[in-house]
Parts: sequence; C-alpha cells; structure tokens
Amino acid sequence: MNMFFHEQLYRSNAVMAKLKNYPVTICGAGALGANIAENLARSGFDKLTVIDRDRIEERNLSTQPYYRSDVGAFKAKILANNLYRAIGTKIDARTLELTSANTTQLLKNSQLIVDVFDNSVARQAVKDYAEQLSIPCLHAGLSADYAEVIWNDVYRVPLEVNDDVCDYPLTRNLVMLTVAVACEAIVSFIATAEQPNFTITQKDLTVQSLFL
Repeated sequence: MNMFFHEQLYRSNAVMAKLKNYPVTICGAGALGANIAENLARSGFDKLTVIDRDRIEERNLSTQPYYRSDVGAFKAKILANNLYRAIGTKIDARTLELTSANTTQLLKNSQLIVDVFDNSVARQAVKDYAEQLSIPCLHAGLSADYAEVIWNDVYRVPLEVNDDVCDYPLTRNLVMLTVAVACEAIVSFIATAEQPNFTITQKDLTVQSLFL
C-alpha cells in the first residue's frame, strides 16, 4: 500500500502526480518552515528544497520538529535527515544565508517559493526575485495570536523594526494552524492555479479569506 494512500484517495491520482513532481523551495526552517516542509513531504511532495542558515536552539523545540540531541546542528540539515529517515523523501538542504546577491543561485530551480523567513531583508530579496521572474511565491508570517498567508502580488514586506523575533510570544497551536492553511493553499494552487490569501486568529480559531 502506498504511504500516501489516504491523501491519494482525497486528492486524486492526477493531483498527487503533480505534487510529487512540483519543485518547491521553502525559505526558512523554523517554526513555520520546518513544519511546512514536513507537512508537504508527508503529503506526497518529492522535490523540496529548504534554505536556512540557523542552528537549532533549545527554545526551538516546542514549535519546531527537532530533538534535544539536535541542538547546535543546522536546522535544514537535520530536517532533511529526519524526513529521509521517516519517509524516504530527499530534501535539498541549503545551509546558507539568502541575500539579494545569491537569490539566483539558491532559487533558480524553484517552481514555487514559500517565504517564511524571520527578517525583512531576506523576505524582500525573495519577494523581488519571485516578482522579477514571475515565480509563484507564498508568504506566511506570525505575530502573537495572528497570522497571515499571502501570495506575492499583494504581499508587503514588514518593517525591519519588527525583526527582533527571539522574544515574541508564540504558541504551537497558532504555528500548526498557519502551517495547515499554508500547505492547503500550496496544494490548491498546484491543483487549480488559484491564489487565495488568508488570515488566522488563534483566540477564536478563525481562518478568513483576506481581500487586498
């Protein structure tokens, strides 16, 4: 029996074939990026690239799919190792800082880009590259009990003043809600080419369409 048996029953053989062969690059392997990568891999995606220069810290363990023994190692490498051991998916892990100078090198084979970086400079570089080359790009971000999942054509990069992400409040539940919405938006886009935008609020467990 195919390990994606249940997903295949829901999505159809045709959609699953598209997901398997669709190159997706995930920019960031933190709370959103690592969980999105795992979710996509376990949904049948087989051509994933993850870019993240950061190493795992103990405070990451509550919201990110890493282990205590992983602390100090590169997030992207550990994520790739864990998913290969779990389901055999080979992720291309890039432990580099993405900048405007190397976007072509890091993003050139992307058919879809997912931006979940935690700083405005890198987000701007991703947005600009995707816009210049007309590559579909989905941005996802969190703030306290609120999150957004927005496609590139209407996305606005946050001000750098909000880039100090180490100490902000964050719950695993909001992370996982946002991951589910982002992953469904990705699958839906590949299947239908539609690009809806969403907001997520934790206190009332609401996902709403965002019209900009």
